[in-house]
This record gives sequence, C-alpha cells and structure tokens, in this order.
Amino acid sequence: MRVLAAIVVVAACVVASVAADVGSKTRPSYAFAELNGATSISFANVAVGPHQRQAGKPPRAGGNDTCRWANDNECDEPGVGTGACTAGTDRSDCIRIMENREDDSCRWARDGECDEPNFGTGACVQGTDRTDCGDIAWMRNQTDSCATAFNGVCEEPGRGRGCEPRTDRSDCHGRQRPMAINDHFFGNDDRVLVPVNEAPWRYMGTLHIDSGGTCSATLVARDVIATAAHCITSENGVNAAARFASADGAREARVTAYLIDANYNYRRFSTTDEIDGLDWALLRIDQPLGDTYGYANVRSITGPGRPLNTELMQAGYSWDTGGHLSGNLRCRMVTMNADNTFAHECDTTRGDSGSGFLIHNGNGFDLVGVDSNFRSQRGGPFIYIAVSAASFGSQAPAFIEGRTGTRVGAASSRPPKTLH
Repeated sequence: MRVLAAIVVVAACVVASVAADVGSKTRPSYAFAELNGATSISFANVAVGPHQRQAGKPPRAGGNDTCRWANDNECDEPGVGTGACTAGTDRSDCIRIMENREDDSCRWARDGECDEPNFGTGACVQGTDRTDCGDIAWMRNQTDSCATAFNGVCEEPGRGRGCEPRTDRSDCHGRQRPMAINDHFFGNDDRVLVPVNEAPWRYMGTLHIDSGGTCSATLVARDVIATAAHCITSENGVNAAARFASADGAREARVTAYLIDANYNYRRFSTTDEIDGLDWALLRIDQPLGDTYGYANVRSITGPGRPLNTELMQAGYSWDTGGHLSGNLRCRMVTMNADNTFAHECDTTRGDSGSGFLIHNGNGFDLVGVDSNFRSQRGGPFIYIAVSAASFGSQAPAFIEGRTGTRVGAASSRPPKTLH
C-alpha cells in the first residue's frame, strides 16, 4: 500500500508522509512517484531540481516556517534537505542540521531505533535522534553527484581533487547500504555512471513535465519514448505537456501525444498495489531523435515458464547523482507477478521512475519494462517494482504508427479525478 505525499521534486521521488511527533510513535508511509500538478513532487529520483542536495557548507540558520511542508519532521530546504521548500522557510525542521548541532532532544531518542526521516521511522525531527541514528546519519547529506563518482577513487577535498564536499559518497565511504534505509540497494550500491554516447544509454533521456517534475524515459521508436504513467498524471488527470531531453544534452523534443492504459486510475495506483502493472505511458515526440540516437524495441520476457536469470540493464536520473545518468550494468529480475509487474534487484531510487529495463538482443537492445514504485512488506525492506512490457507491448505498434493515442492538449477520454 502506498500513500502519495504532495512534495515538489524534480526527478523521481520516494517521499515520506510523516505524522508530527505528538502522540504515539508513527511510522511513515512511502510513495514512489514524480507528480506533475500543483502539488507535485519516483521512485524511481523526483524533480531533481529541488530534490537534489547541493554540496558545500550548510546555510546559516534563520528564517521561518512558512513552507507548506514545514514542521513535518523532514528538512526541506535546499542545500541541506529535500529542496521542496525555498531557503529560509523550513527553519524548525532544519535548524539542527544547519547549525551542526544534532542532539537527542526527540522524545523517542535513545530507544534503540532510528526515528529520523529518510533513514528511520520519521517520528523525530531531523537531527534530534543522534544516538539511535548515528551509524547511518552520516549519509543524510552525502550524494554521488560528482561527475567522476563511482570510479573507485575518493576525490573529495582532503582526500583527493575534483569533487565538491559530500558529492563522492560511494568512493569515499564505501558502497554498503543498510537494508533498513530507503535506498538500501539490497545492501550494496552497484550503480555506475554510464557513457551517454554509447548504446543503449544514448536511447535514454529526461522527461521534463511543464507543470513541474521530471522522470526518466527511453526511446522505443524514432519518435516515441516509454516512461511511467504516474509521471504524466496527477489529481487533475493527465497532463502530458512536456519535453524530452536526450542523455547527451544535445537534443530536445516536445511531447505531442500520449497513450496510457484505459483502466489506469491514479487514485488506485497512488494508494494500493492493485494496478501497478498499468503504470506505463508511451509518448510521441515532435522530433525523430531515434534516427540520431537509435532506440530499443519493445519486448516482453515475463510470463509462465520464462526464466528469471536473464541479465537486465537499467539507467535513469537518480536523485543523488547530480543529473548524471546512472545505471546498473547487470542486475536481475527476482519475481514475475500475475499483474504484469516484476520485482527486481536493480539499484533504483527517486528519479528513476519511468526508466527502462533492457536486455541484449543480437546487435540491438529490447526494452522489457519500465521502473514504477516501491512496495512495502511487513518486517522487511521495500520491494522494487517494474512494469513488464507485457502490459503495453501489444499496444506499442499501433501507437508508434500513429494510429492510436491522445493529442497533448486534447480532452482526455476520461474525466479528471479528485484523488486526495
């Protein structure tokens, strides 16, 4: 079950909806999505713009609590937090981090359980459960956003040259990730920065939604990209007005038409696991970028009796890699589900929503799924979920040929839904 939190993010986001620290200890729910409405914030890194932490010294403390996300226990100011608030408007949630004076002032401190947001239950304000979160709190403001991240050499000041402070996390501190945290990466972060001028990585790019937020997407025809349906939907219905930027940053194209499943329902997707297999979208763009960069074919490899040992490749714009395309060179599918989804062990996070899972096929590559969300499980870490191409492969040819789809700006075949 998922509960979407309305937070402005720009590149995928799993966000925590946290109850205030006022009664019993409350554990957070998590959502995996890049929303594009007035209350925009997936899963697989959310509007990377605001949601990407910046390197450098923490800003000076001050300001007020006028941000709509103030007093939710999570620091949302740029530079030290999620970036969902403007500077100086989330003082109470951020002050201890900004002043470098983390403490044990939370009522749940020293109970043996980390209760800060992102790492633990979220029942405490960030910076107020130091003792319980001490072993993992060091990761709070660390990213792999340096252009040379994942190269095995620590290049932060004091140990190397070339990276800003706190931007070369894996090289300077190791790739182990506790299973208890959001981005647990199955215990180890195996991502790399992929070469955007080589196949299949050059097929990929960023989908920038006009109303806010970004997702990852993959070329599957000369003028069609595949992504997640939740990237172009919100409480106001479908809004596919967007532009697609190529992975090398050299070309852009506007989205002119879209196709999503007729039974996709944003409310059900946002609050249940019932229709995860419908979380796909095909988008037509106004430039044949596939002629320049190439593209993947759409192919299903899921179904009864299909092997699970096929090696997958995946890449997207993770929230913590600074706008660099990061991915998995070899990862695997672990479970095929009857709803046209599969669980996988590819290291994905906020901002990777809509990113493609591919396999080799002779001299080319096939898109076999798109990244969707996390599922929670009782007593265990989050399960990473992708939509299989089995869900949309049969509809792709007609859309690619221009015989189906809805023009951007045209009235949707279904009325907008009130979702919250």
